[in-house]
Amino acid sequence: MITNLEENIEVKISRRGAGDMTNTQNTNFIENMINEDLKQGKNNNRVHTRFPPEPNGYLHIGHAKSICLNFGIAKQYNGLCNLRFDDTNPSKEDIEYVDSIMEDVKWLGFSWDDRLFYASDYFEKLYGFAVELIKKGKAFVCDLSAQEIREYRGTLTESGKESPYRNRSVEENLDLFERMRAGEFEDGSRVLRAKIDMSSPNLNMRDPVLYRIMRAHHHRTGDKWCIYPMYDYAHPISDALEGITHSICTLEFEDHRPLYEWIINNITINSHPQQIEFARLNLTNTVMSKRKLRELVEQGIVDGWNDPRMPTISGLRRRGYTPESIRDFCDRIGVAKSNSTVDAALLEHCIREDLNTKASRVMAVLRPLKVVITNYPEGKVEELEAENNPENPEMGTRIIPFSREVYIEQDDFMEEPPKKFFRLYPGNEVRLKHAYIIKCEEVVKDPESGEILELRCTYDPETKSGASTSTKKVKGVLHWVSAPHAIKAEVRLYDYLFLDSDETSDNPDGEDSSKARFNRNSLEVLENCLVEPSLSTAAPGSSYQFLRHGYFCIDRVPLRDDVIVFNRTVSLRDSWAKIQKS
Repeated sequence: MITNLEENIEVKISRRGAGDMTNTQNTNFIENMINEDLKQGKNNNRVHTRFPPEPNGYLHIGHAKSICLNFGIAKQYNGLCNLRFDDTNPSKEDIEYVDSIMEDVKWLGFSWDDRLFYASDYFEKLYGFAVELIKKGKAFVCDLSAQEIREYRGTLTESGKESPYRNRSVEENLDLFERMRAGEFEDGSRVLRAKIDMSSPNLNMRDPVLYRIMRAHHHRTGDKWCIYPMYDYAHPISDALEGITHSICTLEFEDHRPLYEWIINNITINSHPQQIEFARLNLTNTVMSKRKLRELVEQGIVDGWNDPRMPTISGLRRRGYTPESIRDFCDRIGVAKSNSTVDAALLEHCIREDLNTKASRVMAVLRPLKVVITNYPEGKVEELEAENNPENPEMGTRIIPFSREVYIEQDDFMEEPPKKFFRLYPGNEVRLKHAYIIKCEEVVKDPESGEILELRCTYDPETKSGASTSTKKVKGVLHWVSAPHAIKAEVRLYDYLFLDSDETSDNPDGEDSSKARFNRNSLEVLENCLVEPSLSTAAPGSSYQFLRHGYFCIDRVPLRDDVIVFNRTVSLRDSWAKIQKS
């Protein structure tokens, strides 16, 4: 179901400090299970979790929920959390993804200390456990093709058929499996399968594949192996080898839990982790499938995995999201047993709330219109004082220059304004933020095109902002930059990658994803913007609130070297906050 803003408010959980286990009404179902385990002395009162990404793409906001949950649970119970790469499919994996995942986890504020592991660390042990299953008569080498295995598996309403190779002797299976490892057979010609139950109502238990032949270069083991374990086989054993107590995963693995337990119960291993499933994060207007995100990258629809429009953690970081805002978002949405969809407005609200007290207020003109103040002395420059953040006085003040020529926004002027237009028009007065009240006296146009080239205005020297003698009031207050002091900038305005309309599902990642339309207006580049000179020395990644525009950050990966590039993080409009107040 799609959860709208009002419904989200109803299900929003209370935020708690880490380690607060006194109020069980505020605990989620995973914490309740762990609390019960601790009461019973299970796992020697240990809590040990893991975050196990496959390095086949960059992490996205959905993974952030899992990261916060696994590392957060460990911290809450004074336990441990491992970072383990499930690198069992070298055809899709790369060291680039490994590096990006580690960077993202660190950036979010979590540490795995000395507990960095790879499933490939256990390849030899995994092979040994497979041999054990063969010796116990619980695994066999099958010569059916992938297509034949699918046909033999049956359907949800019809039992499967046993493979004609299911009853090979233990000796023959051991010999074939050893020869598979030695590279005697072609890719895809044979697999190792568990011998469970072809009539099971759970398709995952109908003799699932444990190993396949795949000649692919592995980023860690090179060409040492030509057979690789399947995820459903390697994952539970990796958990057990690391002493994981609670294997927390998303809801789509619920039907895989019987196989997880079957594997652990049929090998000789002391640890028996418990798999617990929770609902994955679905976000409106957002794709959460790594496969689909990879397609966006490979087809050149976006500028790489860290494109600021992407829901990847690196994309959000480049766009100006903070780790605090993402952790806050993950805390607010909570942990549930059933799938739902969260409105993206909540994520945007979290970053606004975080930056509100952190980001300096500055003035930037995105679509400049020149204003000449005709009665202001030529060559004169005043230094005006402006607060950096009215929500946080400790951030102090800055000096901004004021001169005879300034720029304002084109949208802040109209020759023939409608009613209740309180900005600038012929004969009207407005205040320039932190400066003076000006009055529009003349409009200068291009004689051929009729385009407005500049405005001629006068100022009232008795209306300096903050002066005790200034008593004149006007309804309009405009931001501006001094023309001779302004810094040229490029500004990139971002919108959702996918549209929310009648022609597309709210959730492009759901069942109706084929109807989702790519938003071709998801990026607008403004090349002739002007910002106040205080930003000339700002560092990449720094965040600011452009007065009346929104929150912006300096691009960490600029595509231009000649100007400062700003990415809009989020606009100032906050529908989520309005609904909360209603």
